Amino acid sequence: MFESVAVIEEGKLCLRAEFASEYYPGETAAWVEIRWYRNDDFNFQYQEEREDGVWKCRWDRHPSSHNSRDHFHPSPNASRSDATDAQWPVDHRDMCRLVLGRVEERIESLWERQ
Repeated sequence: MFESVAVIEEGKLCLRAEFASEYYPGETAAWVEIRWYRNDDFNFQYQEEREDGVWKCRWDRHPSSHNSRDHFHPSPNASRSDATDAQWPVDHRDMCRLVLGRVEERIESLWERQ
């Protein structure tokens, strides 16, 4: 599933997992970046770079002036103005499963379009 996984220390510290290119139809570079804080706030950002542009979304838990603490920034551009309130699992493993499940759904939809 992943080509590489690394801790990125430049900028905001995160774990970056790059998906294997053969997992996708066509030329696609895709990754998920995860930041998890000691107070259980987090940020999962998924991004694809394809021939037809960039597609991304984001799952967040942090204090926010624009939404509830748990919120989602939908695709295709994960904009702040499109964010919706959400309720995320407390356990980090459940949250990882949720995000990877949504990424799998996205990948399946890309293959179905072929």
